[in-house]
Amino acid sequence: MIPLTLLPAINATLNAASALALLTGYYFIRRKNVAAHKTCMLTAFALSTLFLVSYLYYHFHHGATRFPGPGWARVVYFTILISHTILAVTIVPLVLVTLFRALKERFDRHARIARWTLPLWLYVSVTGVIIYWMLYQVRW
Repeated sequence: MIPLTLLPAINATLNAASALALLTGYYFIRRKNVAAHKTCMLTAFALSTLFLVSYLYYHFHHGATRFPGPGWARVVYFTILISHTILAVTIVPLVLVTLFRALKERFDRHARIARWTLPLWLYVSVTGVIIYWMLYQVRW
């Protein structure tokens, strides 16, 4: 069993890996390499799903972690956290619809929604890493 204290770092790693898979998938689709794009995007989906399961498990067993930083850092942290949280909730149905349309080969409809899904999903993944860094790595 993985110690509970390691889960935040694992979650940040899953977020970072998901962001990398998203960027790589974007790179491949811009070069018309659909097979590589599909592999990257399914990988990003799997990594994000693992993240969500791990995140929920951690917070169910650990609860909330208070931000320890000073006043100015709290403003930055909570600004990022609020936008991250709102978009994290929003991105779940967007990802599912985008993935469904691709798997059903409705590529015109897939591309229209993917233009929104990709940057939002990427933002959520990257800000997840920033939140981890600010919460657990910076010595305030």
